[in-house]
Amino acid sequence: MDKSNEQARQERERRLSDAIQLKVPDRVPIALGLNYFPAKFAGTTTWAAYYDFPSWKEAYIRTARAFEVDRFIIVTNQSGAVLEALDSRQLRWPGHGVSKYHTHQFVEGEYMKAEEYDLLLNDTSDFLIRFYLPRIYGALGPTSVLPPLNSLIGALPFHVLADEQFADMLENLTRIARQAVAWHKEARTIAEELSEMGYFCPMPLMGVGAPFDVVSDFLRGMRGAMLDMYRCPDKLMRACEMFTRIMLERIAAAPEPSGLSPVFMPLHRGAHGFMSLEQFRTFYWPGLKRVVEALVAKGYTPELFFEGDYNSRLEYLAELPSGKAIARFDQIDMVRAKEIVGKTVCIAGNMPVSVLQVGTPEDVKMICRQLIDIAGKDGGYIMMPASALDEVNPENMKVWIDFTRDYGRYR
Repeated sequence: MDKSNEQARQERERRLSDAIQLKVPDRVPIALGLNYFPAKFAGTTTWAAYYDFPSWKEAYIRTARAFEVDRFIIVTNQSGAVLEALDSRQLRWPGHGVSKYHTHQFVEGEYMKAEEYDLLLNDTSDFLIRFYLPRIYGALGPTSVLPPLNSLIGALPFHVLADEQFADMLENLTRIARQAVAWHKEARTIAEELSEMGYFCPMPLMGVGAPFDVVSDFLRGMRGAMLDMYRCPDKLMRACEMFTRIMLERIAAAPEPSGLSPVFMPLHRGAHGFMSLEQFRTFYWPGLKRVVEALVAKGYTPELFFEGDYNSRLEYLAELPSGKAIARFDQIDMVRAKEIVGKTVCIAGNMPVSVLQVGTPEDVKMICRQLIDIAGKDGGYIMMPASALDEVNPENMKVWIDFTRDYGRYR
């Protein structure tokens, strides 16, 4: 890496680290995930993100160069070819279920039935292989005819393994896996190149978040999980505790972090409107708090993205380890957030994407000034958008970033 670029990267990392540790950096740091915004800025399609990686990478790097923030948050997607080959049913992506110019859509459903909690809890691997995976990936349909996995002691089900459909599935799965690995290896080069250019751009540790969200997002769906809080709360709690344990094991097995290592954690169901405060206290917060504490103990920096309205939960968020995490907000009373949470945790976000999309440059500056005056006072704040930037006005984006860089100076 060029020495000047390395120096710039170190300065950006230090600026972010100071804010996270509740120190006063030289200015308010700026961090964002470009998501699908490069398609709009560079005049390409979101389809390229799934089917034409060289073109997508070029658009992404070009966009990053134009805005020059401190940190880019990169969460890689899988290739469209791999998703098609798997017959993925939990996702619709550009060119497959949605327009080549739009963002992806998660397809929520009850991929685990309410009466299957016992299967999940008593023999998790058996449930995942014989029930769950065939439901979300059509290509894995033949796994549903396997006998219970706990019956494999002493004998293999050769009659199933020799079946032509099962053999074809295994052969196809090997080919798909190689494609997936190759795609991810290539996708990581975006972060590597941006780091070489002097930006702070670590690849985040994946697969950890709120245990309740695992049940609600991937297994029972929002409707199912909300009903379960009333109809079978004990089984729901046991499932949350099980996924907490699994995440803690995953964290323990993760590599030791080197330097500042944020872990992006989008949180989907803990907001006001999805559950009451009592339900948050019972089902959501205990598992999430244990995961956060485990990440901090390992040396990672949890970056919790509180999607939705968390105004009634601020006192709980103040329990997060002091100077060790980022609380990014979507819809929050920033005065109260700074007063209650900002004493112990770096706060971030709350820049309305609606203003960046349809507001005037003066609107952008006004909101930005308010956030810096309130949340940025005495440090401990990172400027970030409230949600995805996919459709924002590029001119407003530049006004926002330039104004933050100029107005957000501490010395």
